[in-house]
Amino acid sequence: MAQQSEDTIFAQSSAPGRAGVSVVRLSGSLVGQTIKSICGLVPAPRHATLLWVREPGSGARIDQALVLWFPGPASFTGEDVAELHLHGSPAVVRRIFSVLSEQSGHRIAEPGEFTRRAILNGKMDIVQAEGLGDLLSAETEAQRRQAFDVLDGKLSKSAQAWKQSLMTALSLLEVSIDFSDEELPSDVLDNVHGLVSEVLRAIKTSLEGSSQAERLREGFEVAIVGPPNAGKSTLLNYLAGREAAITSARPGTTRDVIELSFDLDGIPVTFLDTAGLRSTDDEIEAIGVERALRRARNADVRIFLRSDSSDENFDDLIPAGDDLVLTAKSDLDATAGRAISGKTGDGVREMLSDLSAVLSGRIAGASLVAHERQRIALERAASALDLVVRRGGSIAFDPELASADIHSALNALDYLIGKFDIEAVFDLIFRNFCLGK
Repeated sequence: MAQQSEDTIFAQSSAPGRAGVSVVRLSGSLVGQTIKSICGLVPAPRHATLLWVREPGSGARIDQALVLWFPGPASFTGEDVAELHLHGSPAVVRRIFSVLSEQSGHRIAEPGEFTRRAILNGKMDIVQAEGLGDLLSAETEAQRRQAFDVLDGKLSKSAQAWKQSLMTALSLLEVSIDFSDEELPSDVLDNVHGLVSEVLRAIKTSLEGSSQAERLREGFEVAIVGPPNAGKSTLLNYLAGREAAITSARPGTTRDVIELSFDLDGIPVTFLDTAGLRSTDDEIEAIGVERALRRARNADVRIFLRSDSSDENFDDLIPAGDDLVLTAKSDLDATAGRAISGKTGDGVREMLSDLSAVLSGRIAGASLVAHERQRIALERAASALDLVVRRGGSIAFDPELASADIHSALNALDYLIGKFDIEAVFDLIFRNFCLGK
């Protein structure tokens, strides 16, 4: 049964400003009454109907719109919902908002309030709402796929399956506690241990892939580092296709870290153009070098540009792991080995291909646990279940302690999907949502 909220809410669901079409969405118990008042009738459910939108009372025409009607509970929020597809004029939207605001029991929605009502009415859970938020802000194909899988309920279904296994284990433990004076089949505790161990393995696998999932959601940082005048800014400008950074033959031109967002084969990447690494007495340049070192150390991958093969490493910033080491300015010196030129583009395609392979390998093991809140919930569940498993082979195994630990794990999984302490996570999730969602 859908939970009807006291207020009927409305908001613009499309992007603000001039557009071909602007969409205004309404949700609540008064929607049908309002649509009839301003449009003259309530259209057939889920059939786009062209109607005049008029001011109540005077009947003055505001705009002609495609009107969609979704009676609850078969709607996004589980309540009665309507959408007005208007001409994309800011003046039209403002007038519609003014008319709706004057209706009794109506108000502008808060950020994420439509999704919040969908959760409260059982249309989705908190994990799916986080997936929806990620989908709305996805900028690359890999981010879209990851977010859609979460929105589609894959992580939620896994959590429900884990809960079901733990409930089975818990029921076996409760039997052993209730009938502790009677002889029970010898495999009861073995079954408990097996069920808990299986869930623990699955949760640990998800946690192992969470760091990659978080990096995919947030984007990878790739720092371009090297000595002054090695062509770092020129390379960044080539990647940007514009003059994103000032370039000059004078060393020390770049003082601050310049960022460039990039879609690398569907993987979100932010390239960082950093100050040239050298010792300097210039106070401002020294600050730039320190910032460059800090960002480079924290970056996921570093691209080292060397002016020649004799360049020394700066401080403790040395190539490691998947870092790329390239000889810069191949247009001036055809040096043997891996070389690149931000001026001509020589070697850039190969560099991007290598970088794509590195990052693709990192996200290959990504799970669907892409938020810190989700990771913390699963870490709590894993910690509780680990206690059960470690005590499982002990003669001193206590069913009551095991039962308490499993209850703790279940509480953590309930927190994950929003069935426990739901209000504690609402603000965290919806603070970045747009008004129309």
